Amino acid sequence: MSVAANRAVPIRTRFAPSPTGFLHIGGARTALFSWAFARHHQGTFILRIEDTDLERSTPEATQAILDGLKWLDLAHDEGPFYQTQRMDRYKEVIGQMLADGRAYFCYASKEELETMRNEQEAAGLKPRYDGRWRPDAEKVLPQAPADVKPVVRFKNPIAGVVTWEDLVKGEITIANAELDDLIIARADGTPTYNFCVVVDDLDMQITHIIRGDDHVNNTPRQINILRALNGAEPRYGHVPLLHGPDGQKLSKRHGAVSVIQYDADGYLPEAICNYLSRLGWSHGDDEIFSRPQFVEWFDAEHISKGPARFDFEKLRWVNHHYIQAMDNATLLERLQPFLLKANVLTYGYDALAIVGLLKDRCSTLLELCDWVQRVVSNPQVTSEQVAEHFTVANQSHLSALLAALTSVVTSAAGWQREAIAAAIKTVLAEQGIKMPHLAMPARVALFGTAQTPSLDAMLSLLPIEQVQQRLAHAK
Repeated sequence: MSVAANRAVPIRTRFAPSPTGFLHIGGARTALFSWAFARHHQGTFILRIEDTDLERSTPEATQAILDGLKWLDLAHDEGPFYQTQRMDRYKEVIGQMLADGRAYFCYASKEELETMRNEQEAAGLKPRYDGRWRPDAEKVLPQAPADVKPVVRFKNPIAGVVTWEDLVKGEITIANAELDDLIIARADGTPTYNFCVVVDDLDMQITHIIRGDDHVNNTPRQINILRALNGAEPRYGHVPLLHGPDGQKLSKRHGAVSVIQYDADGYLPEAICNYLSRLGWSHGDDEIFSRPQFVEWFDAEHISKGPARFDFEKLRWVNHHYIQAMDNATLLERLQPFLLKANVLTYGYDALAIVGLLKDRCSTLLELCDWVQRVVSNPQVTSEQVAEHFTVANQSHLSALLAALTSVVTSAAGWQREAIAAAIKTVLAEQGIKMPHLAMPARVALFGTAQTPSLDAMLSLLPIEQVQQRLAHAK
């Protein structure tokens, strides 16, 4: 059955990160899937910032989330909504639930709860609140202590089960007996995560929730609160978390960094989104596809039930493809911030030609920036390179090359690649040497490395004055 079947209202999804840290790559995938689901069904994608953890939430983290989503071009249709700006609404609902008996005050102290937990663990039981302040029928509650500020607990059903048809995992059933009475407001009056989420999803009319499967245990609690509020239940889809190459949960030790760090490292947002879309979802054997194709193809039925492994080499391969496929003018525009940061000045050079020739060798914009710098800057030749490549014989070959190239400038053909190639062939013939004996020392003298694209193509990128200066200094 289609995930949108029997829906009389438009699809509404949400991405709801907590600003307690950067937007990591796993969060970006969740946002991408939620965004694509909404776009596929011509629905609405909502951004909500769940910032009720006042001690850990920071403005910097919030901005990093916004910047990361903007860089990935995952534009939201509504929001961002901030939970800290909705406190009056949460307190209003809690007041209603207290009034009609769906929630109650609990005066158990921290010491009491700790003792309760220790006794349950000693008896081999699952630690859970024992309902001592739950106002059940015919139950006599003790006198409320005057020196304890109570929390508010949700009166969770005792009997029955919570069942939902998960978009990814299929039917999931959890017995209410496994759930205790969740705290929905702390002693200081601030509402808790699981409660705020439900009120937000209800008020924002969320129809589908795609999130990590670390939230599976939260779902039955949220469904019960939602039912107590007589709200329409959204469809849930819990996506397995990303793993590192070693099969363990992706973390900083695997290089899992802020999405913005991938920008700084020279990855293209199109490549990141393309790669992330294939982590836990597939469309046949397709590896490279456009964003419109992804939106057209995306569905929850083909989200994998098992965790996907983040392969950094595969990401580099995808990024390399996007760099190769990008037209030179657009690529140069994307490269400009990296050139500026590295103080690489291309004035006097054909930057489009440089980018066009060198992009095939690069997996990131940082690598391409490095190559451009090699072309437009005087080479930094090491003593080891001097000893290996600038032998007496090689210096003679380089002198012959310099003379031949200087004559190219005044020839009828002018400083063109074909004429440069012809001059190189003449030098090889006159010196009685093969191409590596000339090309390798010439590349080191001109660009500081023995490995470049063809020598004639590289030479054509340089003004003759630079060629003369660099070859003259090859000693």
